[in-house]
Amino acid sequence: MSLQNERRSKLLRELNTIVSEGQNPETLDIDLLPTEAILRKLNDEDQKVAPALREIIPEVAKAVDAIVEAFSKGARLIYIGAGTSGRLGVLDAAECPPTFSVDPNQVVGIIAGGKKAIQTAVEGAEDNTELAIADLQHHNLCADDVVVGIAASGRTPYVVSALNYAREQGCITVGISCSPNSAVLNAADIQLAAVVGPEALTGSTRLKSGTAQKLVLNMLTTASMIRSGKVYRNLMVDVNASNDKLKARAVRIVMQATECSEQEAVDALAQSEQSAKLAILMLLTGKTAEQGKELLVHNKGFLRAAVEEVEGDA
Repeated sequence: MSLQNERRSKLLRELNTIVSEGQNPETLDIDLLPTEAILRKLNDEDQKVAPALREIIPEVAKAVDAIVEAFSKGARLIYIGAGTSGRLGVLDAAECPPTFSVDPNQVVGIIAGGKKAIQTAVEGAEDNTELAIADLQHHNLCADDVVVGIAASGRTPYVVSALNYAREQGCITVGISCSPNSAVLNAADIQLAAVVGPEALTGSTRLKSGTAQKLVLNMLTTASMIRSGKVYRNLMVDVNASNDKLKARAVRIVMQATECSEQEAVDALAQSEQSAKLAILMLLTGKTAEQGKELLVHNKGFLRAAVEEVEGDA
């Protein structure tokens, strides 16, 4: 048997053991169905995602706590993946700066094959173990960073290599896979097995597996930002008002948090250099912008703690 045939046979054996690559008995007739029936089948499969993730919340919580600790040290959350998994990591990372006003380098998304791979498949990138190491080195990986490897199949060599290298550097590593007992999970300190079963279209892991991975990534960053003081009540008080919609949202957030008028919110935002968090603190406590800044620094950016400090001194 040639080396190429041997590799193909090995890969076929691996695919036979991967849950997300299985053939779904519920959708064997999907190619015969009218449009609405196809959509119901897809929706039926989607219903299985959220309950599966509830089962791994304790492990997700461990990952969040590790990320919060990394943030407190000035370190980063680094996502790394290939194909759909890599694109989802890049997407979640890209949405953190406008949502929470964090530095663009605080949450990093790395995809096998680089920026080109976001829109176009890069042949061989997901199998390149050396590329994964080079990509992490390019981003100046340090021991305090948390590295999250994402792979629906759980076997992607690029991701496994990245996790192994990150662990060697002393990083806490997290593996996200939709197949249990996979190489990606085994290479990680914290294992997030989002097992949602075989896809409606066999092997099309941009479906349930992709949805599961996106939900997990949303949980990781959202909970970590909440735990880092980026939220007051359930309001995004650190939103970066960089366009007209977000500027209007900042005004609305200030109004919701303080029950003030639109004009009062606009004025407070002007005095606070468009910081919704600082504007809210000023309106709730009567403090000046400078006093409010000092309070927020003293309370490590937690608005509720700053308000309670003023109320306690009253």
